[in-house]
Amino acid sequence: MYKLLSLFCLSLPLMALANTSLANEQNNSTQISSLSTVIPAYKATYTLLHKSDPVGTAIRQLAYLDNGNIEYHYETDISWLIFSDKRSETAIVNVEKGQVIPLKYDYQREGTGRDKSYRWQYNLAEKTATNLKEDKQISLEFTDGLLDKLSYHLQNRIDLIQSPEKKHFIYPVISTRGSIKNYEYRYDGEEELILPYGLVKTIRLKREIVEKKRITYAWFAPELNYLLVKLYQVKAGAEQFEAQLSSLK
Repeated sequence: MYKLLSLFCLSLPLMALANTSLANEQNNSTQISSLSTVIPAYKATYTLLHKSDPVGTAIRQLAYLDNGNIEYHYETDISWLIFSDKRSETAIVNVEKGQVIPLKYDYQREGTGRDKSYRWQYNLAEKTATNLKEDKQISLEFTDGLLDKLSYHLQNRIDLIQSPEKKHFIYPVISTRGSIKNYEYRYDGEEELILPYGLVKTIRLKREIVEKKRITYAWFAPELNYLLVKLYQVKAGAEQFEAQLSSLK
């Protein structure tokens, strides 16, 4: 009897833990299902330009995984004169009450110059980030709203959908070296664009990094639930690149 009672007592915390885990999974599934009605899985293709000349393509896509997480992916393929550059970023995230929670981040770059790759895993609850490539873990003093270098794009879109009247956005972003910086965007007006995709009405956000003399403009289409439809970047007055939406599936 004592052994049976002991086993029963030991099973209670496990049962409670299992029930809590199941409840969390169900809650997460409900939130993801709600998000998928607003931002369905999609694949957006962009034409990349340099000084108005097409130099490559970019793909941004979002998929809902069977385990309840979200896979957010971005890739570019550029070929210009003797220069070539292929990049791929993938973020595995969760979304809780409108807040993106980064779980994993993978970055690959190859082409002219030095190839690069980074793989990170995040546990914001335990305030840790692990560099999987180097098998090193770092402690994070700050995790409130923390995002990786790709998932903040998804957070920005969610914020635009939830608060279209908002004019100022600040996102704490962890770099591929583990440092944290604020990415800041400000409302910069409205504009009607003629893109390869077609005619769309947009709002424009602006991000300026004074010390690097770099300005990035991003256009979002309210009629497409604030999908990014155009991106334009200049540095020290010289155009760096431009991306224009060409198709959406």
